[in-house]
Amino acid sequence: MRTYLGAGLLALAVVAGHPADVRSNDTTAEYDSVQGASVDSEAVSATGESNYFQASGCGGECGCCDDGRLFGVIARSDRCFSDFISPMTNPVFFEDPRTLTEARVIFLNHKTPPALGADNVQLAAMQLRAALTDRLSFIATKDGFIFSQSPLLDDGWADVAAGLKYNLIHDCCSQTILSAGATYEIPIGSTRALQGNGAGEFNLFLTGGKQLGSCYHVVSAAGFRLPADDTAENQVFYWSGHLDRKIGCDWYAFVETNWYHYLKSGNAFQLPVEGGDLFNLGSVGVAGNDLVTGAFGFKRQLRDIDEIGVAWEFPLTDRRGLLDNRLTVDYIIRY
Repeated sequence: MRTYLGAGLLALAVVAGHPADVRSNDTTAEYDSVQGASVDSEAVSATGESNYFQASGCGGECGCCDDGRLFGVIARSDRCFSDFISPMTNPVFFEDPRTLTEARVIFLNHKTPPALGADNVQLAAMQLRAALTDRLSFIATKDGFIFSQSPLLDDGWADVAAGLKYNLIHDCCSQTILSAGATYEIPIGSTRALQGNGAGEFNLFLTGGKQLGSCYHVVSAAGFRLPADDTAENQVFYWSGHLDRKIGCDWYAFVETNWYHYLKSGNAFQLPVEGGDLFNLGSVGVAGNDLVTGAFGFKRQLRDIDEIGVAWEFPLTDRRGLLDNRLTVDYIIRY
């Protein structure tokens, strides 16, 4: 397990670019270069460091904060990284590193491999995120209803997962961000839809992002899926990567990849089949197996507060688990 954690941390370290939190008072010129903001000269101290944070009255940086709160509790989304887009594939576990307040509607059409019938399964879901402070956010990452045309499962409700995410590194001027978090999946879904098994699943993760040049962005996440009952569900390490290029003012083209490494077999599902991201089957004989998928797609930022995207995903390894291909569409609106 240390090997896979080391690999995930190394990948995130490359994304983060440096080991320290850099929420520091930068010079007025640095703020102007990133945000194009005009900072009053009275807000600059004798040492040359900007007191813009205090002058703005909202304690943020680079002019991207706002003290307006929904219901007096929920803060606005972090706007220091407004050129970034959210990842699309591995939707339950590939978490955006930013502190966001948003609703994300997801629809996906998932096709099983020919050996399992080549049937379609759809999921309609909505994720919710709420910024509680400039660093801490609540995240609800899994829910929804499953529609099945496969004999492997029936229609039914998905499990529900929620947790917290905390921003560790936030360098607006170099466009570098790193966050850590944890979620718990509550097994209240429909067992006939291959949900509701076991005693719940913990997900511990790191996620980071960085802008490369003026047009490219990389996002990477790694984590462990740790079931409370490891006989009913499988232990899994995962890593996900995203690279996009901005095209024009509001279009993005991107590629993504997801790696699932199965650490421990269960005994609940009597076929050696990997469940991937949406299902944790507790399959026998999967310890040591690797499932890798690739994806490509496009996104458009319609306004500063919303984005819409589409992605096509497919296996890159001989092992396919429950996945032959998947079409994912999402729409995000933010506060």
